[in-house]
Amino acid sequence: MDRIAKTVFAPVYPAIADQIIDQCGIRSGRCLDAGSGPGSLGIALARASDLTVTLLDSSPEMLAVARNNIREAGLSGRLSLLAGDVHDIPLPAGSVDLVVSRGSVFFWEDLPRAFSEIYRVLAPGGKTYVGGGFGTAELRDAVLAVMAKENPDWKSFRDKNLGPENRKRIAGVLEDLGLPHRLISDDSGFWVVMEKER
Repeated sequence: MDRIAKTVFAPVYPAIADQIIDQCGIRSGRCLDAGSGPGSLGIALARASDLTVTLLDSSPEMLAVARNNIREAGLSGRLSLLAGDVHDIPLPAGSVDLVVSRGSVFFWEDLPRAFSEIYRVLAPGGKTYVGGGFGTAELRDAVLAVMAKENPDWKSFRDKNLGPENRKRIAGVLEDLGLPHRLISDDSGFWVVMEKER
């Protein structure tokens, strides 16, 4: 995961970080990257803004990799690590201004609980940018060209995650929960933007 994030996927994270800032308008405060893996998106967001970023992941191995990546990026003062699961986020209610996640939503076992937890930790006026994608059509196609050579099953895996059936399933969960949201489904990917009432 870390090798791919630093090579094939490397240009994707800055592009998505810029889109998050544009879409959410949040440039400072506390950001939580839920299911952060090696920390690539959180690091890109810290570079592009004044946000203080917490990387949440349930894997000790991923958190160890993220710790090294933060150090290599020279951002130890701006990013922190938090061991935990998106289904039971170990943070107080209303403590986070922005929750982001790229790719981990497709692995969450209990979507209603995960989205409820994310909404719980949002501060009034806080927003989310949660989903999956590659930032632009050009980046998506470039990643696909490389990944399809490395793993012939990768395209079908990507298409399943970002396909209409999965988008409909996630939208249905949000509707059932009654959480205020809007969905972005375009060349940037599929993203859930929620905003907590002030």
